[in-house]
Amino acid sequence: MAKAISLITLIFGLLSHSFSIAAAPKIVLAHGALNARIAPLWIAHEQKFFSKYGVDSTVILVRQIQIMVSGLGTGEIDIALTSGSTLLGAAAGGLDAKIVAALNAKVTYDLVAAPGIKSPKDLRGKRFGIQAFGGGLWMGAMLGLEHLGLDPQRDNINILQIGDQSVIAQAIEAGSIDAAALDGVFSRKLKQKGFNMLAEFSQANIPTIGLGLVAKNGFIRERQDALEGVVKGLSESVAFILSPKYKPVVLKTIMQHLRIRDPATAEEGYQDLITGLDRKLLPSIDGLRNTQRLLKPRNPKLETIKVEELIDDRIIRKLDDSGFIARLQAAYGIK
Repeated sequence: MAKAISLITLIFGLLSHSFSIAAAPKIVLAHGALNARIAPLWIAHEQKFFSKYGVDSTVILVRQIQIMVSGLGTGEIDIALTSGSTLLGAAAGGLDAKIVAALNAKVTYDLVAAPGIKSPKDLRGKRFGIQAFGGGLWMGAMLGLEHLGLDPQRDNINILQIGDQSVIAQAIEAGSIDAAALDGVFSRKLKQKGFNMLAEFSQANIPTIGLGLVAKNGFIRERQDALEGVVKGLSESVAFILSPKYKPVVLKTIMQHLRIRDPATAEEGYQDLITGLDRKLLPSIDGLRNTQRLLKPRNPKLETIKVEELIDDRIIRKLDDSGFIARLQAAYGIK
């Protein structure tokens, strides 16, 4: 009899466990970039922080922005980790979506120039490399130049589309361009080779939205519990990343996803990651306004967009006001 009761109890326990797993909402999260700044998403998934807060997560790479936006529109993608410029462009195209949390709220690139260029004013009349007009690197570079009192049109700075940051760094070395805004992983190497670091924009606190969680309004409205679980998981991932205790895990994650073998290169990526990481994940309305202002000449439809209506920070503010984020960070030893 006792064995029968034990067996029934075991079966009931297994069924209950299976039911709890089945009940966890399945959420597809997509990212388009492939760099160390995506690590909070990878770690939240792989360290099972999303699962901890009741979310069955799937993380996918979607390199083409148009496909990512289309996936959000059709519901094949629930949440996209993407830039403020992508959100604005999608909104101008009719997508009813908002940003609910942001990993980066300021420009963090370094301004690097050829050895003969000693100060920002020497950039007048020079060639400046970017990846693509309207992209995140272009956005950060333009905001940085503006902060330094430079205007590419007025100061005859020739903006050239070169390629990704590795290609841009090679172009500076070869003398094909004179300057560029780059992540520290590239700028530090160039500095070691005699190139000049004219500015570290991370010190200037220039508002932007580099990467944030974007979801359709329908998803935000109808799946609040699942969305809160995602935001909680990402918040714990940020605390995990900032904790010195777990730095080896973060470095390993970066190396695996970026297929890096050199620990020094992974370390540079890690430094870039933590330099720009926003501890509270609050989207910056000023950052989104900066993005809109720069993009309006290229997309007149953005003129009618009210950026404050593209931010829904209720969940992240609730977590902050309740002390959830502070308790998380204290538990991970972050001061």
